[in-house]
Amino acid sequence: MTPDVLLAARGVSRRYGTRIAVQGLNLELRRGEVLGLLGLNGAGKSTTLQILTGVLAPHSGVVKIGGHDLARSPLAAKRHVGYLPEIPPLYQDSQVDEYLRFCAELHAVPPVQVENAVARCVNRCGLTEVSHRLIRNLSKGYQQRVGIAQAIVHEPSVLILDEPTVGLDPAQIQEVRALIRTLGREHAVVLSTHLLAEADSLCSRVVILHHGRVVYDHVLGEGGRSLMVGFSAPPALKELSQLLNVRSVSMLAGGRFECLTDDLAATAEVITVAAVNRHWGLQELTPGKTTLERTFLELTRDHQGLGEHQ
Repeated sequence: MTPDVLLAARGVSRRYGTRIAVQGLNLELRRGEVLGLLGLNGAGKSTTLQILTGVLAPHSGVVKIGGHDLARSPLAAKRHVGYLPEIPPLYQDSQVDEYLRFCAELHAVPPVQVENAVARCVNRCGLTEVSHRLIRNLSKGYQQRVGIAQAIVHEPSVLILDEPTVGLDPAQIQEVRALIRTLGREHAVVLSTHLLAEADSLCSRVVILHHGRVVYDHVLGEGGRSLMVGFSAPPALKELSQLLNVRSVSMLAGGRFECLTDDLAATAEVITVAAVNRHWGLQELTPGKTTLERTFLELTRDHQGLGEHQ
């Protein structure tokens, strides 16, 4: 695990009885990176987040956070993690600052640093005006901010957020998204969301899970243009990615791929020649960058019969 990698998962799998929830998960996350974790209900997102935070143990594989093995050194690893579950773990009858002091103590913040830690996260999360109010009397937007504050009060290097804008009104959504953008500059962030537009606007990279497997891992906003290519006898992903001028390749459904390139014409020619020489049966060669929504639908079109939650 190199020093700039704050979170690494290698070969992580988890099952419930005979049902596989997550299989062969590989992830790396660096400081300043906001990773969007996408997938249909039942794709394995919730299980993945619970494994990354140490709530669930994987049946196989290794998770390291801040260089610490989550299984062998759980306390050391968890000190580097801040977690906001879909339902924030708030004590409704506590005042905001009282609750955050309690969270700081739970995270082993030294007693002499607790007040400064609370003041810092109250300021960062825009809670100064409500810090002495009862949590139950706050709006949903402010309660969500308190949930984020408890996740960062101990200054973790990795921040994991599960549906952080669910149930908020449009103004509150914009406020929380602005906060996440700010946090994303200082932390490594994993963001689980059903909102593709949110992932597009907040994330530097997206991973799509389907049936417990990673089917798409892509850097958003990277340069170049894409070619949509399809074959009747599709090659292996590695074989296509090794062609000249092809920067990266993502596998879609039905023998189709999205190839990112800096030279559209040259790459189209290289793919055409390779398809003829290697008998791939070229069926589609279409320029133009696909949207995240189109890619998501392509990869999850066989969603019938999935469970509601994993």
